Amino acid sequence: MSAQLIGLQKLWDEAPHNAFTDLIRFRDSWICVFREGSDHRSPDGQIRILISHDGASWSSRHVLSMPGLDLRDPKITMNPAGILMINAAAAYDSSAPIRHQSFVWFSEDGIDWSSPQKIGEPNIWLWRIKWQENVAYSVGYRTVEPLITRLYSSRDGIIFDTLVDNLFVEDFPNEAALAFKKDGTAICLLRRDGSQATAKLGLAQFPYMDWRWKDVGLRIGGPQLLCLPDGRIVAAVRRYGKDPWTSLNWLDQEEGTLTEFLALPSGGDTSYAGLYWHEELLWISYYSSHDGKTSIYMAKVKLFENIAPR
Repeated sequence: MSAQLIGLQKLWDEAPHNAFTDLIRFRDSWICVFREGSDHRSPDGQIRILISHDGASWSSRHVLSMPGLDLRDPKITMNPAGILMINAAAAYDSSAPIRHQSFVWFSEDGIDWSSPQKIGEPNIWLWRIKWQENVAYSVGYRTVEPLITRLYSSRDGIIFDTLVDNLFVEDFPNEAALAFKKDGTAICLLRRDGSQATAKLGLAQFPYMDWRWKDVGLRIGGPQLLCLPDGRIVAAVRRYGKDPWTSLNWLDQEEGTLTEFLALPSGGDTSYAGLYWHEELLWISYYSSHDGKTSIYMAKVKLFENIAPR
């Protein structure tokens, strides 16, 4: 056994549909963000922010909304100045001249949030932002033809410049998780949904212009990566079978493989996890509909030393 689920809690189920989470620890408190709306896709999608001081009792502290727009897939991070950032994409009505626009909000305390600011280009969804050496990186994917991904960098989290114009272009690449090892190596786990729907694993060295890609051999959704202090890399993804589930995996960057070490209680409409390592435990926010309704969950997992790749 390489992992043990030691805690599971339902955090929120008050909206008809609760999904697409992320997680951070900030000033000795936990913050979980997610989308809620009347359905998986609906024009009333908004971002709810939950805060907990002990990881057990959670309260709703703020909601971000833009009337008439569907705010999707919120991700939370902290910039080098210690300011929280939430980025998400707004989906417009089908009659609008653009399909999607990415936005960012800022907060000094997790409770009061700034007005939204546009980031990136229209119809390119900056799905997740990752800070490395005072620079923010994000993989954006086009939501209209041509369906490509683009790597961006930013010094302030607002102005994103194109670093690699065509990062990956085959078979509708889209959602991507970035991680950086201690030696600066960049890792990208990239979802694809074209005729070849297997994920791709990309590796690059600074300045992250030249990428090498390997086929993971699995279809995934909602990727997230976390480099543990001992060098192992955890990947949280949606896996597909008779019924989809939220899966925790060891990522082997040399072999380009994902090896599941724990299937979280989940099913149906599920996954899109946030990962955080705290006090020798892996904390995971995610959503699932296995209990009859799409709800937000928090899992705590104990990891054990084994032969997992480093």
